[in-house]
Amino acid sequence: MTAPYSSEDREKVVAKLPSDLRRELKVRAAELGVDIQDAVTEGVTIWMNLTGHPDVDTSGGSSFSTYLPAGLYEKLKTACKPRKISYNQGMAQSIRHWLDSHPSPRPAPPRTTGARRIVLGNQKGGVGKTSVSAGVAQAMAESGKRVLLIDFDPQGHLTRQLGYQMLDIDSPSLAKHMLGDVDEDLQALLVPIKGGDFEDRLWLLPACKDAFLLDAKLATTRAVRIKETALERVMADLEREFDFIVIDCPPSLGYTMDTALYYGRTRPGEEPGQSGIVIPVQAEDTSGDAYDMLADQMDDLCEDLKVEIATLGFVVNLYDARNGYIATSSLHSWQSMDEPVLGIVPELKEQREAVRRKEPLLAYEPDCEQATVLRAIARRIQG
Repeated sequence: MTAPYSSEDREKVVAKLPSDLRRELKVRAAELGVDIQDAVTEGVTIWMNLTGHPDVDTSGGSSFSTYLPAGLYEKLKTACKPRKISYNQGMAQSIRHWLDSHPSPRPAPPRTTGARRIVLGNQKGGVGKTSVSAGVAQAMAESGKRVLLIDFDPQGHLTRQLGYQMLDIDSPSLAKHMLGDVDEDLQALLVPIKGGDFEDRLWLLPACKDAFLLDAKLATTRAVRIKETALERVMADLEREFDFIVIDCPPSLGYTMDTALYYGRTRPGEEPGQSGIVIPVQAEDTSGDAYDMLADQMDDLCEDLKVEIATLGFVVNLYDARNGYIATSSLHSWQSMDEPVLGIVPELKEQREAVRRKEPLLAYEPDCEQATVLRAIARRIQG
């Protein structure tokens, strides 16, 4: 066990469910702020005491796994026998009953400030900004939101890890748009991210190596009279197409980071905490040193431009309690900060495997522990 918490005794169960039912469950659980395993537990518990329930079409089902309290799945199997239905049908009916008894909440009132903007940044490299950015964006899209994921790092790790090519150095790019060097529609650069229950709701704006020059050019070009607004100006039209825009930032403190921080500020008329920065860290001291530098940069930017930038919270990534006092004491330090710890992502093999296979984690291993934590982080950000 790598996470520093103990949950009730649960066991992994696997069933074959139709994709529409699995997707509806994930969306509804996210809307209501409920863990999927808790939703299924409640559904199964209630279903076993029902006198009857309409059959659910389970044709074309694929593997669905979750964790139920020990012994509950055996009770479900026992309840299925006198009803002469399969275990898969019993599970499907349980989930269908939970969905029917937990309707979708009323939609939120329309926003007047565009998409919510979530910036993921930390001056320190290697803390997992890319994996957290990708996982949170996938989870948001899985919950029914339209999400744009921006690879704002010229190293292009996010783009490559998801199996896409970086934009050619001579092609239109986000950096060229920010510098006023191209007139094409920025939306033409977006590519859909395929796979999993987030498909058709998640897009990527790939990286281009020309972003290495962005800091220097922002400082000197006349095309950008106010450096900090460069990203916001080119994103204005795209914002109408999305609910969330998630930005994977480079590990730097230059003008590029300033543009991202300014973009994530609380806009006039926007509720506090709707947009802002999420800071991935690790349970060790250098992450704290890097955060101090980032905090200083944010304070200076806020003071100079008279804006507010909300720190939505920290994500403690790659956590392994087996590292002993270094990890546990550092985790305690993060948890004692004024800003919340949104989640603790364990150090497990599934993320590395997904990167190796160039697949999104929530498509490659949607029921792993890391995916579960990332969904919980996404729910906390969404509020």
